[in-house]
Amino acid sequence: MDGIINVYKEKGYTSHDVVAKMRGILRMKKIGHTGTLDPEAEGVLPVCLGRGTKLCDMLTDKTKSYRAVLLLGQETDTQDTTGRILAEAAVEDTPETEKAVTEAIYSFKGPYQQIPPMYSALKVNGKKLYELAREGREVERKPRPVEIFDIQIEKMELPRVVIHVECSKGTYIRTLCHDIGRKSGCCGCMEGLVRTRAGRFLIEDSLRLSQIEKLRDEGELERYVVPVDGVFEEFPRLEMTAGEGDKLVHNGNPFADRLAGGLMVPAARVYDSGGRFIGIYGYDEKKKRYQPQKLFLGGS
Repeated sequence: MDGIINVYKEKGYTSHDVVAKMRGILRMKKIGHTGTLDPEAEGVLPVCLGRGTKLCDMLTDKTKSYRAVLLLGQETDTQDTTGRILAEAAVEDTPETEKAVTEAIYSFKGPYQQIPPMYSALKVNGKKLYELAREGREVERKPRPVEIFDIQIEKMELPRVVIHVECSKGTYIRTLCHDIGRKSGCCGCMEGLVRTRAGRFLIEDSLRLSQIEKLRDEGELERYVVPVDGVFEEFPRLEMTAGEGDKLVHNGNPFADRLAGGLMVPAARVYDSGGRFIGIYGYDEKKKRYQPQKLFLGGS
């Protein structure tokens, strides 16, 4: 089975737990996930199968959307409600407070420099930050550029605010909640998180592990696996002719633009003459040929 399956990660599981369970359900080893979700978070976790594991790094780069519950009046060492409380502040349910919180939330739309949390899997000098944090150590972290493409308030019942966030890869929603709390003047942390979208994968199409197991038993699971080339539907399709074209792409070689049938695009989905997906090729203007960018033909 090759491709991607849209898994709904439930609370209490790590992303690695989901992969381990999927290996058991599908009885296959070659499985990977795209973008970690904290154990208490839930929602969309695209899981790559077989040759689809070559997509893991590409899917991690995709835009993601979240529904988060921001709890104001409390700051913790983990930046969510599972952590040790570091500071508390009274949050008055007044028009003035609502205005300050609203302004703080919307001020984060656009690019911003985000300092990663200590409780994260990022490494400093070969050691994960959360390992250092558990030892009671805090190290300096350099701010990283992230972008909030959109942020909206769904509901505000102070001290809680439900927000929708669409953001770039590498954005920590916990840290966004922490930063909003500080900017609003009443501190804050994340109380709940649901990932509603990762690239093309939507929460309404996601499957819980129990559903995946049931579909496997019914022999219907393959219908829910997105084929590898399905991730690249925005790229034009380029099909080779039998003979020279097939020979070149089967060996993972570049091919001249004369074999592209007049199609000159920055990137294309390339198939052999039998309709078998080969990979993504990019066009080199100087050399007048298509060069392989990511190949999916063959085993690993």
